[in-house]
This record gives sequence, C-alpha cells and structure tokens, in this order.
Amino acid sequence: MYKAFYNLKRNPFEITPDPSFLFPTRRHNEALAALYYGVRRHKGFVVLTGEVGTGKTLLLRCLLQLLKQSDDVKYAYVFNGRLSPLEFLQYIAGDLGLPTAGKNKSDLLLQLAAYVVRRGEKKLTTVLVVDEAHHLSTDILEEIRLLTNLETADAKLLQILLVGQPELDEKLDSVDLRQLKQRIALRSHLASLDLNETKGYIERRLQLAGSPEPAIVFPQEAVATIHRYSRGIPRLINTICENALVAAYARQLKSVTEEIIEGIAVDFRLGIQTPKIEKNPIPEDMDLQNVARKLIALYTHLQSEPVR
Repeated sequence: MYKAFYNLKRNPFEITPDPSFLFPTRRHNEALAALYYGVRRHKGFVVLTGEVGTGKTLLLRCLLQLLKQSDDVKYAYVFNGRLSPLEFLQYIAGDLGLPTAGKNKSDLLLQLAAYVVRRGEKKLTTVLVVDEAHHLSTDILEEIRLLTNLETADAKLLQILLVGQPELDEKLDSVDLRQLKQRIALRSHLASLDLNETKGYIERRLQLAGSPEPAIVFPQEAVATIHRYSRGIPRLINTICENALVAAYARQLKSVTEEIIEGIAVDFRLGIQTPKIEKNPIPEDMDLQNVARKLIALYTHLQSEPVR
C-alpha cells in the first residue's frame, strides 16, 4: 500500500526471518561465526541464546543457507521442542531421511548412530539444529548429551546446535545437566541493539527495500523514539516501523513523526511491562496423585459434616 509512495520495491519491515535482511552487528557476526566454525570444525556442541525477537532464528536461517552451499553437510532442523524423547528421535531420523515407521527408541538410536558413523567415515558432516531449545525437557536434553558420545579420537561425529531464550542457559546451569554443560564447545549470546545500531538497522532495511533516502523516511528523532519503545529488539523495531509507514502514508507524510511512533506504542502497549506471575509449585514430596487423594478426602469430609 505504501511502497510506491516511499519508492520501495518490497516491504522493508516484515517480521519473517529473511536472511537477506540480516543486519550484521558485531555480536551477530560473532554468533554466526561461532555457529559456522563449530559445525565446520566438528566441535560437537554449540549454544546460542538471546531474548525474544533478537534475531536468533534469522541467524539460524543464514547459517543453514551457508551449509546448503556445501555438498558434504546434512542437517536435521527441529523447531518444536515440545516433544517426548521418542518423538524427538523420530523427528530427527525423519528429517535426515531415515525410516521411522514401527521403530522403537532402541531401533532409532541404532539407526541414527549407524547413519552418523557412516557419514563420518566418508568425511561428511551431520548436524542437529534445535531452535526454541528452551522448551526442551530435561529428558530430551539428556538424550542430546548421549548423542554427543558419537565421536572419534579427534572429532565429534554429530554437530549439535541449541538455540533458545535465556531460559535455556538456566536449564543448562542445573545440577542435573552439568555433564551436558561441560560438553559445550562454543557459546554465544545475542543482545538488543543500541541506538546507533537501531538507526543502522532501520536504514539498511529501507535501503535493501529500495529507498533512496532512508534518513528522510525515519528521521533521527523518530529513530530515538523507536529505540526507546522497542528497547532495541529487532522484532519490535519491525512492528513499530511497519505500522509507522502505514500511518504516515495515511496522512501523506514523507517522514515518520515522533507523534506517530508514540501512538503506535500506545496501541501496542509497548510501555507496559508484564509482571511475572508468582507460582506456587506443588511440594516435591507431593505428586499429583497425592494431591488428588487429599482433595477427595477433604471433599468427602465436607460433605459428611452436618449443615449448621
């Protein structure tokens, strides 16, 4: 709708992770280099974390594009960690092109091990990429640790990339997963953009979309307001900028104003921080069946008491 008005050839602020729009900050470059180095040098286990919307999946897409250019790399890409251990292994095997029908956990593990070892003997690289890895259960993370045992005397045969929100770091820091944590070869963290990076991010996207004068479309004052409300998170920057272009176009303005950004921030409730809800966990010595029995006993007792 606004593309012709701003001399754009494409939408500059889509929230889908398009690798062509990667804005290479120092931290993003270092993270991408760590992922690529970990895979190509067979380091075994690499972890990337970052807050929601900081570009983790976009970085993964860039990595996978690089890996696709090499004939010696085969990868399984898991983007949903809410699986049982068996479903997780089935998904990996299926994505690698291995048969999974009618196979139990032992069959799948033997099949995966044989596949990875065969590729290793041919000097081929096999990669397991897990996005949204903060959703993985402790049982699946333990399965992943056992998969890292596939190795030769000088290299890991299966390269594993875990990508997720900071909660993943918290899980890996737990006592139960200390063996897995000790096997991490490379670790990176994506942070939000500072003000100068936010300015560069917006201008680069506009330039890639065909804008001849990005600084006119989003002047410095508007950029500063965008940074304040987005806190430098790329996904929020995209959302604000997309809506700002629509609003400015509706008013036939060649430049986005601070007032427009303020209005969008109000509409999207960007100035409101959602408080964390306190949870009252069930004590460890009480499982669900115990809780259910106590509730039934209480209900029976109340039912038997005379009405006063």
